Amino acid sequence: MAFLQLQFHSDALMVQVSVNVILPERATTMIGMDAKGESTFKTLYLLHGLSDDHSIWMRRTSIERYASEYNIAVVMPAVGRSWYTDTVGGEKYLTFVTEELPDKCRSFFKGMSEKPEDNIIAGLSMGGYGAIKSALTHPDRFGMCASLSGSLDITALERIGLLPEWRCIFDHNMQSTTELAGTEHDLFYLADRQKEQGTPFPKVFIWCGTEDWLLDSNNRFSAHLDALGVAHEYRTSEGNHSWKYWDMHIQSALAYLLG
Repeated sequence: MAFLQLQFHSDALMVQVSVNVILPERATTMIGMDAKGESTFKTLYLLHGLSDDHSIWMRRTSIERYASEYNIAVVMPAVGRSWYTDTVGGEKYLTFVTEELPDKCRSFFKGMSEKPEDNIIAGLSMGGYGAIKSALTHPDRFGMCASLSGSLDITALERIGLLPEWRCIFDHNMQSTTELAGTEHDLFYLADRQKEQGTPFPKVFIWCGTEDWLLDSNNRFSAHLDALGVAHEYRTSEGNHSWKYWDMHIQSALAYLLG
């Protein structure tokens, strides 16, 4: 596998951005790593959490090794604390991740398939929210998605004290996170909308640890998908909000989505 560190200009964000990329590589003398290097391959867009950046998955997991097993590319962008949202301040982070970034990467790297069924978006915590949000907003672009310990009910996060910051992201006049219910930022609403539109849902994998403080919101979102009749894979097991478990369960996600 090849590892690249990219900086390029984003029109959606109107600034230079940083992205890490893993690419399949054709090689015959690489020890301990599968190196098929097919000419066309799937791509995993792998999203970071609230306190992280584009480097975190490479630093705290063996994602390059896992990607080699499936001969997939991995694209890891930095989006700050944006909640993968086109903000009221004008920074279009959702547009960047779901539209501009894939288009840029395909222009840079020959072999990345454009087919929705060949494009996965996944993430942890805030990135889990971003992954499900991206896939439900653009099922025409992402045929698979995965959330690990995701903040899947954004309307229920009042207690973690993000409201002042969120006014710069979602709504300058917002008084409570509950006001996001029924908007394009609410995953429950996005699932309802897609069901009503009758468009196919992406293949969905969700994992959350039984000791994770976000377990209840994951339970409720899975139950909501069940009520809508949306097939998905929801797993819970021992684990808290930490990299020990995200390293384990990104492997579970890839095995389910690609195995």
